[in-house]
Amino acid sequence: MTDQENRRRWLALYVLCGASLMIVLDTTIVNVALPSIRDDLGFSETSLAWIVNAYTLTFGGFLLLGGRLGDLYGHRRMFLLGIALFTLASAACGLAGSQGFLITARAVQGLGGAITSAVSLSLLMTLFVSAGDRAKAMGVFGFVASGGGSIGVLLGGVLTDVLDWHWIFLVNVPIGIAVVLLSTRLLPSAPGAARSTRLDVAGAITVTGALMLAVYAVVNGNQNGWTSAETLGLLAVAAALFVVFLLIEKWTRAPLMPLGLFRNRNLSTASVVGMLWAAAMFAWFFLSALYLQLVLGYSPLQVGLAFLPGNLVMGALSLGLSAKIVMRYGIKRPLAMGLFLAALGLLVFARAPLDGQFVTDVLPGMLLLGIGAGIAFNPVLMAAMGDVPPEESGLASGVVNTAFMMGGALGLAVLASVAASRTASLGGSTDLSALLAGYHLAFLVGAIFALAAASLGLALFRVPASMRAAHGGPELVGAD
Repeated sequence: MTDQENRRRWLALYVLCGASLMIVLDTTIVNVALPSIRDDLGFSETSLAWIVNAYTLTFGGFLLLGGRLGDLYGHRRMFLLGIALFTLASAACGLAGSQGFLITARAVQGLGGAITSAVSLSLLMTLFVSAGDRAKAMGVFGFVASGGGSIGVLLGGVLTDVLDWHWIFLVNVPIGIAVVLLSTRLLPSAPGAARSTRLDVAGAITVTGALMLAVYAVVNGNQNGWTSAETLGLLAVAAALFVVFLLIEKWTRAPLMPLGLFRNRNLSTASVVGMLWAAAMFAWFFLSALYLQLVLGYSPLQVGLAFLPGNLVMGALSLGLSAKIVMRYGIKRPLAMGLFLAALGLLVFARAPLDGQFVTDVLPGMLLLGIGAGIAFNPVLMAAMGDVPPEESGLASGVVNTAFMMGGALGLAVLASVAASRTASLGGSTDLSALLAGYHLAFLVGAIFALAAASLGLALFRVPASMRAAHGGPELVGAD
């Protein structure tokens, strides 16, 4: 490979990361601006949640379909379609002057984000074939994917305080245009690699419907009640649709999701590990932000700055050391160490006091979580995608993204319920001690999620074929 070709593929990676950052940012950047949006457009407390939920529903619902469309019709083509849709929807959000228009634009944003996210990992795998380069590229991509959420809190605070809420969406427009233009020059263009060009329409409808109903039930579970008829009914319908989807996939000639894909032990394990880890990470992003704001009285900008040390450490590890660790020790040990350190960080927050100080009570947990995330994200992605054939890489990418997304949504719902129940039993949210006790219990549960993910990874992951071929020595193989 010439120096020019090598430089070109790394530039292409940065383009993919730019798209990923926009999409990840939009899951958290809007949270800081919600009070301003409510006052400006006249949202009620109930309807305000739909600014978040509309994005989450379409994003979660279309990940699998987006990945399969990439396999069928070309990953670059679907990437360009997704990012163009996301950019246009971002402009519409920024110009919105009514509730209905903003919520509709957010739903279209989620659709574009789902298509883009579902094929991004596939393009990365195409660009980087050797195990060493792939590990480095995964580290860069993993930093953006895992750190973008907390960066969004900081950026949302800055834009809302300095300008107004419209700019949390409009900032995507020039970035999106640049990504589209650069993608046409840098990303590899290839036809779909799937063996069949037929789209399994029945499978697409049933799995998308199942995912959207499940996400809707989860994000509204705390508000409607987890044992309410609406929540249980929606989850039951979602489960029934998913069973129908599995039956369709078993008998159709050109399935949307070949069930044999899940015989890939690393992909199946990475999906479960990803769900548990996403649940733990949401404890970090959301619950620690609530602790800083509601208990310690931080402003939105101060909350964003509090996350900065953890993000810097995460970036330093993801962009350099993580790849070297994976190539030296394999998948299991770095994953277990990273998740163990993340669990320790959550345990630090589980003992944070009412009058906590940043240096002694906040910073240690942030640094441990940043170190843990920086080490662990790369091994999960390497394990998930390392044994997947090219014609199924888009679908596998969609599966992994869906696992992270559903794990985060379910985890946040569970942790919020745990915290609210504990707080209510001790006197309610007006009592700061009761509020803090709820957060403490939720942080503890989040730490348990991280430890469970580490244990599963240690027990079930094996060396991906791509890494075994490149480094077949006893050190790497023996590590896993």
